Amino acid sequence: EQPRPEGLAQAFIIGREFIGSDDVCMVLGDNLFHGSSFATQLAAARDNVTQHRLATIFGYPVSDPTRYGVVCLDATGKPTNIEEKPKHPKSNLAVVGLYFYPNDVVQVAQSITPSERGELEITAVNDYYLQQQQLSVISLGRGFAWLDTGTHEALMEATNYVSVIQKRQGLVIACLEEIVSTSPASKRSDSKRACLNPLLVLRSEQIKPCKGADAPFFRTFDALIRLHA
Repeated sequence: EQPRPEGLAQAFIIGREFIGSDDVCMVLGDNLFHGSSFATQLAAARDNVTQHRLATIFGYPVSDPTRYGVVCLDATGKPTNIEEKPKHPKSNLAVVGLYFYPNDVVQVAQSITPSERGELEITAVNDYYLQQQQLSVISLGRGFAWLDTGTHEALMEATNYVSVIQKRQGLVIACLEEIVSTSPASKRSDSKRACLNPLLVLRSEQIKPCKGADAPFFRTFDALIRLHA
């Protein structure tokens, strides 16, 4: 577990023994993803890393890009610039809390310099791969929902979104039983069933109650996942 908030990239240093010689994915616990093509995009990101040695991130168009890491793409979809919470963003494409990296991300995280706020920024890791021409961006466009539930307002918006979709369609979002039963991995032998191995390594994010409210803290956890081709 992360003892102090010293940046997302510290996860790879803390989790280096868990990662071992595998490639790795990091997902932030307060992010919600929903879209029919998501499984295909995740598989593409995994293949980018395991087969082509390309770090892969996801971009999502937002109306308030100053709140996020922002990536710029050229006409062919290749990234040209990435920066953290810019005052004057060159793009509206936010980098979401889901990252796929080759194994050398451990060494990259150890080599970057802390930012002015004393953190090992994930944007610095992404910029390293960009400079090495080893960064790929998958755009999550129209018809896909990405919600960051790190505030009370955002958590309420995510709750309403899930409620509307489930009531309208009669389907449960992220139903674990359905995911397990329909996954190709569920048809394998026990020794090969698990293709992803999660590990919680970062601090739990605390969403404090409104001032004066007698409510518990919400907690989310960020995870590292080992990747197998």
